[in-house]
Amino acid sequence: MRAESPRHDVVIVGARAAGAATAMLLARAGQRVLVVDRGRYGTDTLSTHALMRGGVVQLHRWGLLDGIVEAGTPAIRRTTFRYAGDEIVVPIKPAHGVDALYAPRRTVLDRSLVDAALAAGAEVRYGMTVTALRRDGDGRVSGIVGRDDAGRQIDIDARFVVGADGVRSAVAQYVAAPVEQRGAGASAVIYGYWSGLDVSGYEWMFRPNASAGVIPTNDGLSCVFVAAMPARVCRGGRHVFESILAEASPEVAARVRAATAASGVRTFTGRPGFMRRAWGAGWALVGDAGYWKDPLTAHGLTDALRDAELLAGAVLAAALGQRREADALAAYQATRDRVSLPLFWTTDTIASHRWTDAEIGGLLLQLSSDMADEVDLLADKAHAG
Repeated sequence: MRAESPRHDVVIVGARAAGAATAMLLARAGQRVLVVDRGRYGTDTLSTHALMRGGVVQLHRWGLLDGIVEAGTPAIRRTTFRYAGDEIVVPIKPAHGVDALYAPRRTVLDRSLVDAALAAGAEVRYGMTVTALRRDGDGRVSGIVGRDDAGRQIDIDARFVVGADGVRSAVAQYVAAPVEQRGAGASAVIYGYWSGLDVSGYEWMFRPNASAGVIPTNDGLSCVFVAAMPARVCRGGRHVFESILAEASPEVAARVRAATAASGVRTFTGRPGFMRRAWGAGWALVGDAGYWKDPLTAHGLTDALRDAELLAGAVLAAALGQRREADALAAYQATRDRVSLPLFWTTDTIASHRWTDAEIGGLLLQLSSDMADEVDLLADKAHAG
């Protein structure tokens, strides 16, 4: 096993949205950052694609939104909600420097963030799997041990390690990060892509045990998904997809039938949400590694970008001697939890599908309020910066 020099300030495990954004922000601030990922550059991944206003505000502030638009990501200027026989159209009004929402494919978003991290001076290595964490004599995490695609073992020294490696985070397992909040609701999802679909903006449909969404994305495609209790979805398939969509919205189901399927449908069998402890001596978690909720409310990407900025600020404050590391990281988790918990529990309730037509309207209003608090937080950071 060979030791690498010079020492890295921060090693980030995972080069998806949360990890790449954290790397970009730290590298822009002068930190020596290494990102490792077991996958390959520019590949796709399971995602709802949808960014809410908070995430778009950040991409704009980071100077990345123009590139997302130039990649052909359609502007979303309205959101339509259908539930309990009602249809409510909400226009996207200009605010905080943005006048539209966007839902880029992960081949566009993740690549944009990785490229920005590289441009800022971060190093990114693909094809590397983390097999252990290094610790110093006091038990503090002090780097990673991994192997590359050729099977070579590599020992990497670092002042700080960030786990941005998803819901099954290896970093979270190696530090035994406890789950501090655990949801009970979980929806199973079937999704696919269609071209030629008559759609204008985000569309969300909510019926008891039959929800759905339409999300316009790149290449003239729309991601269409249905969600229900896992027992109803079972093994998934086109027949189940069509049945749930027709129940959620017969009008949308007719439009989907008239469009062209660009791919087969895929099934996500569902898992309850969780919030893990997000930090310890020499380590922190960000994105789905630290906080995951059901995809039905399509807010995971927005939260991932938000937490990347919160964590980068905490790591920098500690590195620059502005705050004790423990205080800075505790504040990171406290802020994450404060703005996340209301959304976490509202999403958990919606994902359970144990509500009636009379109740879903109130839950969606609560969801909107929860999201507004997050936008206010990010807007305040923009003013502070």
